[in-house]
Amino acid sequence: MSGEPNPADDLLDGMTTPEEIAKIEKSPATLAHLANILLSSGRTVLAVELARRALSLAPEDGEVQSVAAAVLRESVPAWHFSIVRDEARNAAYDAALRRNIRPGTSVLEVGAGTGLLAMMAVRAGAAEVTSCEANDAVAAMASEIVAANGFASRIKIVAKHSRDLEVGKDLDQPADLLVSEIVSNELLGQDVLGCMENVVGRLTRADACIIPPHGAVRVALAQYDGPSRKMLGSIDGFDLSPFNRLAPRRELQAGDEALKLRSEPQDLFMFDFGSGGGADNYRSSAELVSSGGRIDGIAQWIWLRMDACGVYENRPAPGSSSCWSVLFHPLASPVDSAPGERHVVHGCRDRTSIWLWADKRS
Repeated sequence: MSGEPNPADDLLDGMTTPEEIAKIEKSPATLAHLANILLSSGRTVLAVELARRALSLAPEDGEVQSVAAAVLRESVPAWHFSIVRDEARNAAYDAALRRNIRPGTSVLEVGAGTGLLAMMAVRAGAAEVTSCEANDAVAAMASEIVAANGFASRIKIVAKHSRDLEVGKDLDQPADLLVSEIVSNELLGQDVLGCMENVVGRLTRADACIIPPHGAVRVALAQYDGPSRKMLGSIDGFDLSPFNRLAPRRELQAGDEALKLRSEPQDLFMFDFGSGGGADNYRSSAELVSSGGRIDGIAQWIWLRMDACGVYENRPAPGSSSCWSVLFHPLASPVDSAPGERHVVHGCRDRTSIWLWADKRS
């Protein structure tokens, strides 16, 4: 019955008192295995803490390295490894930081990740950088990387969510410049709106530079003939095409040559991150003009204005690459469109998600 005591939970509670952990620390391998058990039971914060402690106690022990590292990996999203390999993304951020940092500039970064953007900011001339990171394992590794690269005296990694930061405690003063990279494939999935509303003005100067200050969700009519295209039609003499309305959207590489745009793109949603104000554009529509050919879905991607001089966009095209996926929303029934034919893409959203659908304009 729900609400009854769980003997396993009681056992873990008994094993994780400060006194018991102090005893277990005498065997770092046992401590690492306890961290793994805690992770399996959903106690992620304590699991990460104990895994890190086990590694610090026995950094050369192979068993400790294997078990503790596996615990830490489970708490770290895989995109941390792909995002820093996006050369166009890195170049866009680096250029914006170089253009806007002046001698004496204090920088706040939301989302430390590997520490890359914080180190870019110092290289561009920032006097100091405070970088917050809510994931304990990632924050610890960012601190290690910053120190290994010789920037520990000018970069402070704070293992907190941005909403928990305080001026006078975590930051000496409101920041002159705020840089963040907390956008998802559909732009909003990491709560960039909520973060900017909380941070801009509270942790920054009124005239602070915000990077990026604006973002947009772009859409275009599209055709996709890739290997994952599994739309249903006639199967054994039966029409199963209505089931296509349940088909999930797909995440595609920006350079996927099987994706062909059938219209020029339009901005469906625009957001002003730099204002720190709430965005009330919960519904929007965009009229798209077909270039002709089959249309079986809507392609969706992101556009970021880095500053007055630079932009980043993961627009799909042969040869393009991006750490962010292009989202493809399949239509229930493909359309053989004529050049000049008009279709309207509609969208609605909440704070972290966007939903799309299309109508043909008669």
